[in-house]
Amino acid sequence: MKYSSLLRSAFAASSALRRHAIRPLRTSFSISAPSMSSSSENIYPALTVFDLDACLWDQEMYEMPAMPSRPIEGDLNGRGAGVKGAMSGPYKISLHAGSLVALQEHHDGLYPGMKVALASSADTPKAEKIGRAALRILEVVPGVTVWDVLMRDWDGVDVNQIGRQPPLSSNKARSHFPRIRELTQIRYDEMLFFDDCNWGDHCRMVRFVF
Repeated sequence: MKYSSLLRSAFAASSALRRHAIRPLRTSFSISAPSMSSSSENIYPALTVFDLDACLWDQEMYEMPAMPSRPIEGDLNGRGAGVKGAMSGPYKISLHAGSLVALQEHHDGLYPGMKVALASSADTPKAEKIGRAALRILEVVPGVTVWDVLMRDWDGVDVNQIGRQPPLSSNKARSHFPRIRELTQIRYDEMLFFDDCNWGDHCRMVRFVF
């Protein structure tokens, strides 16, 4: 695969840069990445975990006033017309452009052996419900939702950890990731974690707890 293709999505870029010992530029995102030998043929993590709010998509679910109901159609990166947004009251929930590219490439099988899951500490039960509803509306390619892609990876089993109601908490390192580890049977050093970390470095917390 050409490097230009590798650099099209965030987690592929991270793997490619690490493999060639290039330090990536500092961004507003924090990445908890597995250590990989430069001699390894598989440069992709076994599991990529995304946070949701202000990370996979552009809104904070606790700020959304209602369950998303009205889908907004648009072009899905030249793949055809599909559901590119979901309205919650006056607010539109949309995947970030890079997230859409990453999920499309994953859907297309560009990262052999890799699966995707979610770890989000949605503030309230309502925020969790809104987020889960949006996942079932927003499309990766026409006719295939984000939720469809997640369920394909796990044969219909929901391994995603969303919310902070018991047994979950606001601390993803202590609650979300142990459950993901147990359900997926994937080691922490084989995971790649993306989080916007506006109120604390969740990626660093996961890295140093485990």
